[in-house]
Amino acid sequence: MESHGIHPVIAGEFKDSALMKAFGQAGVGVFAGPSAIEKEIRAHYHTPITGPAHSVTECFYAISVQRKLNHPAVSAIRESARGQLFATPGKDRK
Repeated sequence: MESHGIHPVIAGEFKDSALMKAFGQAGVGVFAGPSAIEKEIRAHYHTPITGPAHSVTECFYAISVQRKLNHPAVSAIRESARGQLFATPGKDRK
């Protein structure tokens, strides 16, 4: 934000993301959310999207003791996560 000259007034700090989103829904401020769940945020909280923050990243890790994933359910979860988490930003936006 600093590099863009944005200086927000902090309305609150939340450990509970649902409470933070409720404040945003009530119009008290804005909150960040992952693009992977943008549709859900729009549908549930009826909040406008201010725009993507391309310079902000989040890491996800799956740790296994096996070198190769053999269980079909684990492989399906991995492939589904890859498709959703690494989808093209902005795709399916309305």
